[in-house]
Amino acid sequence: MTEVEANEGPTPVLDLGAFVGELTVEDDAASDDVSLEGLEQELQDYKTDDVVAIILSKGTKLRDYTKDVENNLRQLELDSIEDYIKESDNLVSLHDQIHDCDTILAQMEKLLSGFQAEIGSISSDIKVLQEKSMDMGLKLKNRKAAESKLAKFVEDIIIPPRMIDIIVDGEVNEEYMRTLEILSKKLKFVETDTMVKTSKALNDVQPELEKLRQKAVSKVFDFIVQKLNALRKPKTNVQILQQSVLLKYKYVILFLKEHGKEVYLEVRAAYIDTMNKVLSTKIRAYIQALEKLQLDIATSSDLIGIDTRSTSLFLRGKEPLKNRSAVFALGERINILKEIDESALIPHIAEASSKKYPYEVLFRSVHKLLMDTAASDLFYDIFAGPFAVVDEHLNTILPNCFDAIGLMLMIRIIYQHQLIMSRRRIPCLDSYLDKVNISLWPRFKMVFDMHLNSLRNANVRTLWEDDVHPHYVMRRYAEFTASLIQLNVDYGDGQLELNLERLRMAVDDLLVKLAKLFRKPKLQTVFLINNYDMTIAVLKEELLVEHFSDLIKFVKTRASEDPSSSSERPITVTEVEPIVKDFASRWKAAIELMHNDVITSFSNFLCGMEILRAALTQLLLYYTRLSDCMKRIAGGSALNKDLVSISSIMYEIRKYSRTF
Repeated sequence: MTEVEANEGPTPVLDLGAFVGELTVEDDAASDDVSLEGLEQELQDYKTDDVVAIILSKGTKLRDYTKDVENNLRQLELDSIEDYIKESDNLVSLHDQIHDCDTILAQMEKLLSGFQAEIGSISSDIKVLQEKSMDMGLKLKNRKAAESKLAKFVEDIIIPPRMIDIIVDGEVNEEYMRTLEILSKKLKFVETDTMVKTSKALNDVQPELEKLRQKAVSKVFDFIVQKLNALRKPKTNVQILQQSVLLKYKYVILFLKEHGKEVYLEVRAAYIDTMNKVLSTKIRAYIQALEKLQLDIATSSDLIGIDTRSTSLFLRGKEPLKNRSAVFALGERINILKEIDESALIPHIAEASSKKYPYEVLFRSVHKLLMDTAASDLFYDIFAGPFAVVDEHLNTILPNCFDAIGLMLMIRIIYQHQLIMSRRRIPCLDSYLDKVNISLWPRFKMVFDMHLNSLRNANVRTLWEDDVHPHYVMRRYAEFTASLIQLNVDYGDGQLELNLERLRMAVDDLLVKLAKLFRKPKLQTVFLINNYDMTIAVLKEELLVEHFSDLIKFVKTRASEDPSSSSERPITVTEVEPIVKDFASRWKAAIELMHNDVITSFSNFLCGMEILRAALTQLLLYYTRLSDCMKRIAGGSALNKDLVSISSIMYEIRKYSRTF
């Protein structure tokens, strides 16, 4: 406990009873405004108040304290009155200022009230003006729309004098076509627009438009007829005239179609008739020019089983058949299928080179010409004549065609042409190509059966020679069969395979009959072995030629030459390089294709694999000769990196030999 706390002593406790007890009713009887009701409750509520607690702690009586307070209040009132008196002048001045402010504010209130009234009036006027503005804007928009439609109507229906002059007196040119387009729009406008039909202006304009339409149709008709007559003139370049004139002025035809239907049909018929005759003449002349380039391959006497010694050379006008194996061998004629989409022959250029072609080359050119022309909607109508010319030509050629290989090539050409037209999405030649294909197959079958019957009906004693070497009939058969097998590789024609089987049985039967004419069994066996071996050799060679023709051709014609000799055309690296690189890039793939061909072409698996083995062995010999030739060429060592090693080829051969 601190000293202060000790001096202060214990905190006095409020004794409400002492104070309340001293208050008597009589003491406050004079006060009507004072009520003591609830005093005790208030004292209880304020006993914790700090001010009350301080007063009680001083021991002052409540009445005394009340008197002190009243005295203080009176003094404060007197002081306040004194201060008010001192400031009376200022207060008067303040009162005057307040009064002046009230006057000014009243004036401002009146002025603002006037402004408010005027603003309300202006707002009403603005609203009215806004409504009028919107109404005027709508009217303006409607008037502009009406003006635009009216202007367009006037523009579409009016006939400018310049247009009349051009239609009536102008020449048919680009300006004339532009004017025709304007006239066409006006004609369509008066015919289709419903507003025009109710317009009084139509009565004035329509007669003039009709006169212009009739004049334009007449002038365009005369122009087209003039150009069509130019097509009929001799030595006219039809293609140039079509592209530079008819195609350029194609709109005049469209104008006729839309506004001169009867005249359009007349022009269309005239064009079809003109082009029909012109193209028929051109194609007939083209075919006649091609016929001069035709190389005769076979006649009715050129059959596998015909004895060449019994046919007169004077009657045939050709060399003996056994020296003309090209009749039965496909050879390079297969290239026509690789060049199926090349340009057609140009007769005068081909004739200048004095070169002759098998008929299938001419056949491809004629149909290539038709394919490149087949793009018009009028194709069937225009080409009725040219089709007739080609049909007439084929009907003349096919009955005299005894070239079975050529016929099969033509069948394959038609098939390839059908694929080309399908890729081009041009179906207009479908029915024609089907028709040609249907006409080729029966002819091929007839010629094939002639070969078959020549074997079946062959005079064995006439054909027999006292010689065990391969018979020429067997060589013909081998070459003929190899050619047809090659032409069937990518097509898988089962009917052709059946026919080849019939041919094999016939030649096998004939060969056995020929062998029996030898007196000694040994000679009979040797004769059969030699002929069968020759057949395998031919098939082997044909199998190789299909995939390695450039290599074989070079080895046979050039590899035996001495590169260092002073010949006219010595062997160079440039000549050999394409052959070496081509072989290096695809020899494995080519052998795989040969294997697949053998598997699909020969029903006797062992026989086919024997032919494949022989072909691969021969390929190795050809490539060995090419490699030896490379060593003798100056600078040939530069190609050593592209040469395939002999061991690699032998490994590949052994790999296929394991499948035996």
